[in-house]
Amino acid sequence: MAPGRRRCTPVGPQGRSDDAGTRLHDLHESAGPESSSGHALLDRDRSAQQNSPKIHEGWWAYKEVVQGSFVPVPSFWGLVNSAWNLCAVGKRQSPINIETSHMIFDPFLTSLRLNTGGRKVSGTMYNTGRHVSLRLDKEHLVNISGGPLTYSHRLEEIRLHFGSEDAQGSEHLLNGQAFSGEVQLIHYNHELYTNVTEAAKSPNGLVVISIFIKVTDSSNPFLNRMLNRDTITRITYKNDAYLLQGLNIEELYPETSSFITYDGSMTIPPCYETASWIIMNKPIYITRMQMHSLRLLSQNQPSQIFSSMSDNFRPVQPLNNRCIRTNINFSLQGKDCPNNRAQKLQYKGK
Repeated sequence: MAPGRRRCTPVGPQGRSDDAGTRLHDLHESAGPESSSGHALLDRDRSAQQNSPKIHEGWWAYKEVVQGSFVPVPSFWGLVNSAWNLCAVGKRQSPINIETSHMIFDPFLTSLRLNTGGRKVSGTMYNTGRHVSLRLDKEHLVNISGGPLTYSHRLEEIRLHFGSEDAQGSEHLLNGQAFSGEVQLIHYNHELYTNVTEAAKSPNGLVVISIFIKVTDSSNPFLNRMLNRDTITRITYKNDAYLLQGLNIEELYPETSSFITYDGSMTIPPCYETASWIIMNKPIYITRMQMHSLRLLSQNQPSQIFSSMSDNFRPVQPLNNRCIRTNINFSLQGKDCPNNRAQKLQYKGK
């Protein structure tokens, strides 16, 4: 075992992934010079003026407001509301910095299985004031299973995080480097729980598929539907909404079956530690114009001062000795792994 490498016992009964031999290079090679710098699940917009036990429910922000009253940023989330205590004292918080030297190959991780029923889906895209959020029509069910999952999970929401500049925007970091954005597909355990609200508070409740976004000359076909000019300009201001139909969820996923997984939390208050995270080992792409259009979205309503929604990410949280597992078989050697041939990690930044 390499110096400093921690042992992590594989936890799954499944067989080895078809893609287990893939080396971890897709993400790192695509980080590029612009990436060199180091969720209540459905956002509620409740006034902080109300005198009720739920006064703080929607009272949080990613960055300080330009004018007006104080709204707590991430460093204060766990201090202003006792129900959000985990945001400050939790030991399995998200996001994290994924250090490849700490990753453990788990031969029991199978490939993910996406079940769309062979149908395209519809959903409503919202400007929540914090995110671009696509919430699926309940008549079109999309489930995911396999990988580290014991249960099938149902897709509830797709959420976008992005930065004010290309060197930041993703919530997770890779060896200290950020990507320009991050797509998060939020699923809930529909086998154990009736809805996402119940699941978010419960063990084995949530699974979030995370896909990094990189700015380039081409565009992912799914994101192209969301971010083309005719669509994105319909949700310029907070609470704007627009219906999208005929979406193919499979087009959102990158062409890889390799992933990284760890146990964590929601990345917005109340920061419940009920989420399993799966980070795909390849980014997807949007054009520079599409990223510019995202940065023109306002986190406020038209009557208020413009403030870009960008930089809507929580800072990374301590790993606290959690295992980061992967189905990528790389650089494992020594007496603890006698059957694994040492491989050079083809994984360098530009």
